[in-house]
Amino acid sequence: MEPYLLFSTESKAIVYNLQERAIQRMLDFDYLSQRETPSVAAVVNPGNTGVHKVFWGTKEIMIPVYPGIKEAIDAHPDVDIMVNFASFRSAYPSTREALLNERIRVVAVIAEGVPERRSRELAHLSKKLKKIIIGPATVGAIGAGAFKVGNTGGTLDNIKEQKLYRRGSVGLVTKSGGLLNEMFNIISHNTDGVFEGVAIGGDKYPGSGLLDHLLRYEKNPKVKMMVALGELGGDEEYHVVEALQKGLLTKPLVFWVMGTCSKMFPTEVQFGHAGAKAGDERETADAKNAALKSAGAIIPKSFDSLGDEIARTFISLQDQGRITPVKEPETIPLIPIDYAEAVKKGMIRKPTSFITTVADDRGEEVNYGGYPISEIVHSGGKLGDVISLLWFGRRFPKWASEFIELALMIVADHGPAVSGAHNAIIASRAGKDLISCLCSGLLTIGPRFGGAIDDCAKYMEDAFERDLAPREFVEEMKRKNVKIPGIGHRVKSLENPDGRVTILIEYARKNFPRTDLLDYALGVQGITTQKKSNLILNVDGTIGVLMVDMLRGTDFFTHEELKEIVSLGYLNGFFVLGRSIGLIGHTLDQKRMKQRLYRHPWDDILYLVEKK
Repeated sequence: MEPYLLFSTESKAIVYNLQERAIQRMLDFDYLSQRETPSVAAVVNPGNTGVHKVFWGTKEIMIPVYPGIKEAIDAHPDVDIMVNFASFRSAYPSTREALLNERIRVVAVIAEGVPERRSRELAHLSKKLKKIIIGPATVGAIGAGAFKVGNTGGTLDNIKEQKLYRRGSVGLVTKSGGLLNEMFNIISHNTDGVFEGVAIGGDKYPGSGLLDHLLRYEKNPKVKMMVALGELGGDEEYHVVEALQKGLLTKPLVFWVMGTCSKMFPTEVQFGHAGAKAGDERETADAKNAALKSAGAIIPKSFDSLGDEIARTFISLQDQGRITPVKEPETIPLIPIDYAEAVKKGMIRKPTSFITTVADDRGEEVNYGGYPISEIVHSGGKLGDVISLLWFGRRFPKWASEFIELALMIVADHGPAVSGAHNAIIASRAGKDLISCLCSGLLTIGPRFGGAIDDCAKYMEDAFERDLAPREFVEEMKRKNVKIPGIGHRVKSLENPDGRVTILIEYARKNFPRTDLLDYALGVQGITTQKKSNLILNVDGTIGVLMVDMLRGTDFFTHEELKEIVSLGYLNGFFVLGRSIGLIGHTLDQKRMKQRLYRHPWDDILYLVEKK
């Protein structure tokens, strides 16, 4: 490749540090420019190996990932560029390593804050080795239709609008990265476009200067005119003045030094860049513009008229026959938009594989029942709110969500003898893992253990809706030979009431708008306890009827919806969730005991025998 060319359509790069979006943008630019091969050959992600999946047009390809620069270059001998996204701490050693490798011609250093001493060392080394550094503190560079450094040029829409997908006749160099895209825009609307554009970075000691790139453009026969942006501070622009005076730059050069507004301030001004500060009159923008103009550069009256001067210069060259208008490609490839971006912009719709109405994680954050999780947390939401949203798709009032939490606390455990806990304990003793033990306990939930919550609610509500008196309901269940779910307890009775039931009823009486089904169930209890005093409304039955009263009290549901909630097993879900807490506790307890405390009776016998 000719030494005056920064990039060609064959240029290939390694990208230091895995910058997924920048890499994809480079490849999209390649595809838009109709390159035959991707410009990114490899990624260096220190200490890591593997592959990085990217799009090449509509196809997915894999880019290899290497742990170090040498490994990447050795594996890809056609690489001649490194785009360095290292931090300011590691920018110096990584850039130096790349420069010392004979295959690397150009290194673009994106990092800001690289120490000035290190920047000067790198600049000196690159000149000694006859290589080029772009940066530090640069947005990058672009060879129109050939190669793009990282995020240079912005979005694909910008690149298309500024015709950067094909070569133009203008060579551009600027200190300001922020104005690079604006200059692309100005040039594309006033000429046939950019051949190459470089932002050298705003540090005081850039790796390559304005003159370095202007001299390259001077030697490039396809660059017919040049445009440069400087700024106040330093003496970079005076190197250009000397080159103009010596006749080293002969092509038309439109130049503007920014910072002329500094004279409006009463004191010395430090602009955004490290080097943008005039130490004396000679370093002011006005002084530089005057010196450049006297040396032969084309200087507009202000930045606003920069585009007009560029247009006049281009038209003059065209009239002289020194520029042949660039032909547009017959077709410009269409770059597919990423699916996530298309969805965000509302540009695409896709049938769902399955649907859920209670949660959605497709946006910026998860939504529970239409509420962003951050809103739930910041508004003082608790577990009961999350359950109401995820199970019922509605946010319950505070009294209802607190009742949900109370119910979970009450059903969390009922000792190790119940079937669920017993099974979990045995599974734990058998050496099973936590999840297996939990599942073992949960599988016993049914009509005789926990399942009475649903069944009690179903039978009681049906009888209540049919206006059956409690005695009529009890007699009907007797005729059907069906035990009334939620009625009866082995230990508790009217004389020895269940404290958990008392807590639930007291909360409901105090907080619920109405307790119609609870009152009906207590009426049924009044009939059943006439036979035996232990045929009381137990904790499962109490939770079942109060859950229905709670749902009624929210006024969120129709009668049909309430029946569906009960029939689908929603209410038993509270028992499953609460009891899971207890089952996990029993499992972990047994594992802990087995590790530290458990002794089999035979251990004592063997101990005595051995002692004898």
